[in-house]
Amino acid sequence: MRKLMIGGAVLLSLTLSLFLLAWLFPRPLDTTPSWVFDGDGTEINYCDLPDLDGSGLMSDEIPQAFTPGCGYTVFPKPILQGCTEPLSEGAQDIRGLWQSISPHLPDHVERIEQCGDRIVVTAHGLIHDHSPDMLSNDVAPKQIGPFLFCLRVSQATAVWKDKQLNQKLFGGPTVVKRYIQNGVYQWEYPGNGKVKMKRICKLPEHAKTSPDRSHAL
Repeated sequence: MRKLMIGGAVLLSLTLSLFLLAWLFPRPLDTTPSWVFDGDGTEINYCDLPDLDGSGLMSDEIPQAFTPGCGYTVFPKPILQGCTEPLSEGAQDIRGLWQSISPHLPDHVERIEQCGDRIVVTAHGLIHDHSPDMLSNDVAPKQIGPFLFCLRVSQATAVWKDKQLNQKLFGGPTVVKRYIQNGVYQWEYPGNGKVKMKRICKLPEHAKTSPDRSHAL
């Protein structure tokens, strides 16, 4: 019994340590390209996708983008602007602007950019910019009593497998899958099940701004 209790205490300690590492670890240097928040991305026609013919920038020529503060307040311009590197082998083209048609997430809108092995998902105040070799550094607001904290919640890589995007937490287990099946874009996330989305060309009014979290701790 004593050994079992000691083992449980060690496991709890390790779990708590990993939790604190994921939530409180300092952010990396912000390398977000200057054009991302120079103006806004609310009036772009997102059905007009660039040709990935290699005539423009390569994906590694564009610095990684990060969520500002605890979330953007105006929908940002495309992060991979000017990038025309063909998609990596095995990747599915899921670029575009998408709106949920699932009843439990009716207002969810997300923009997906791709070039080379980079993929950027912009949605609900957050920017997730990653690749197989590039960790996204995601943040989220957390209300504790009267205080709003902006906490780092995960690091994820993006790996393609069987034409599905596997977003892996800390490069380990898959936490989100994104893909197009039978012409319908969908993603799977624990707790939300399978969310289906339709392609749209213009950003809906409700998705143009997000709550101001600039004063989060």
